[in-house]
Amino acid sequence: MGKAGKALKQVLDTYGINQNQLAITMGIGRSTVHYWVNELRDPLAESIPDILEALDQLHPEAVQEFLVLYLGRFVQRELPDQ
Repeated sequence: MGKAGKALKQVLDTYGINQNQLAITMGIGRSTVHYWVNELRDPLAESIPDILEALDQLHPEAVQEFLVLYLGRFVQRELPDQ
């Protein structure tokens, strides 16, 4: 399975967020988060913004770490001035 589940598991462990907390904050079933974290199913692309929003509510620092773990160097690069 994909990188999102690994990144999510690491972030939840690091910041002491349990799967149930994330599921409740996102308004989804805990089993869905369980599938993601245990790499049985990848979150859909449409779920990533919801994951970020929930992480922001539960532990704001977790958002950046998830993004770096999931997207790597693409997040670490500075965006050009517009």
